[in-house]
Amino acid sequence: MKSYELFDKNTRAFIYGNQQKAAQRMLDFDYLCKRETPSVAGFITPTGVGSIKLFWGTKEINIHRYLSVADAIEAHPDVDVMVNFASERSCAESTLEAVNSENIRTIVMIAEGVPQRDVRKIAKIAKEKGKWIIGPATVGGLKPGCFKIGNAAGTIQNIRDTKLYRPGSVGFISVSGGLSNEGYNIVSRNTDGIYEGYAVGGDVYPATTLIDHLLRYEQNPNIKMMVALGEVGGKDEYQIIKAIEEKKLTKPLVMWVTGTCAEMLPGGVQFGHAGAKADSKDDTAKAKNAALRKAGVVVPDSFEDYDQKIKETFDKLKAEGKIESFIEPETPNVPMDYAQAVAEGLVRKPTNFVSTICDETGEIHNYCGVPIDQVIKEGYGIGGVLGLLWFKKKLPQYAIDFIELVIQIVADHGPAVSGAHNTIVTARAGKNLIESIVSGILTIGPRFGGAVNGAANHFSWGLENKLSPREFINAMKKKNTNIQGIGHKIHSIDNPDERCEIMMNFAKDHFPKHPLL
Repeated sequence: MKSYELFDKNTRAFIYGNQQKAAQRMLDFDYLCKRETPSVAGFITPTGVGSIKLFWGTKEINIHRYLSVADAIEAHPDVDVMVNFASERSCAESTLEAVNSENIRTIVMIAEGVPQRDVRKIAKIAKEKGKWIIGPATVGGLKPGCFKIGNAAGTIQNIRDTKLYRPGSVGFISVSGGLSNEGYNIVSRNTDGIYEGYAVGGDVYPATTLIDHLLRYEQNPNIKMMVALGEVGGKDEYQIIKAIEEKKLTKPLVMWVTGTCAEMLPGGVQFGHAGAKADSKDDTAKAKNAALRKAGVVVPDSFEDYDQKIKETFDKLKAEGKIESFIEPETPNVPMDYAQAVAEGLVRKPTNFVSTICDETGEIHNYCGVPIDQVIKEGYGIGGVLGLLWFKKKLPQYAIDFIELVIQIVADHGPAVSGAHNTIVTARAGKNLIESIVSGILTIGPRFGGAVNGAANHFSWGLENKLSPREFINAMKKKNTNIQGIGHKIHSIDNPDERCEIMMNFAKDHFPKHPLL
């Protein structure tokens, strides 16, 4: 790879941070460009190691995670690029580690707001070591047909529409990441496409500037013309003028400096980026556009004419025979992720499980169609929630109160019942909590616990069939079935269980009907 090139078709990179979506977009770009190998070699995630599954076309591949830059380099000594998604707090430290390594040659700092002192220090060291840094505060960029940085250039459809899957003849550079995407679109519609394109980043001190990349483009024989987008604030554009005057830049350059409306606003207005603020007259977009035009740069009258100037410059080069036509290559279809297809309404899939009780797939959890915040605000209580979950409807207040009464009464039957006894014995035997509880639960049946359910079923059957007590007993005897819930070692009709008395009295006082009582 030549010194003026950052990437080629064999470039592979580490992604610092668990940015799986960005990595997948890089792999989809690779697949569209018909690369032989994936450009993502590994993730650097200080929180843990392992592997991540991503798609290479229709097949899944495993990409390893490493704890540090050093570990990743040791595993992949051929990798010379790191795309750093670390936050503004830790971006400088991890970038410096990569700069000081022998293998890494190009680093992209995505984060915005990295301390200026740190950036200037890193930029100085990188320059001394002959390394390249793009950013900070950038979306990155790409070399069509070769390598794409993270989320640069947007969706696969946008990349296909702007023909970024193969190289053109134009070297593009901008300050803004958002405008870089628009720049790719404008260039693709008015030329044969982008050869390389990047956004240097909108912070006050980008590690590399517009002129750094334009000088690279000047050396590259495959780049026939250059297109740039500057912005209000700073002095970078004057470095371009100086390079033109010194004959260091000779290729046609179409450029526009955005922010011409700044003069209509109060002084010192900042336009989004930290560096987009004019501190003097020379920093204004109007002054810089005029100076560039005077130096021989093709500068439109406004951004509306930007595309026309690009087209005129390209057509002139083509007419002079400096740019040759080529046949558009065929590109493979890049499969859409299932989640995205569902979101866009392109596919549908039958459910594997159906729950009619609760739903947590929306923005707010709900019980049987009732949002949980409504459950709380309207004071459904435990009884009301159980009504929604068990009976799938909002119960009347007397039913809610009865459920809560029953819960209070039967909350604990003491240690003497067989379930509790078995749990205690199992726990004393040294088993863990789950195994001990299970041993007690497995005892529940017709002679313990299950009698409550059996009694309810039997008496309900008798009521539904309009049987008198005598007819009910005879019917059960004829079926040779013991009646559940009858018989107790302590309580009887003469010595009633107070718990039963409480529930019966509640039913008599509050239930609209109680024929069994």
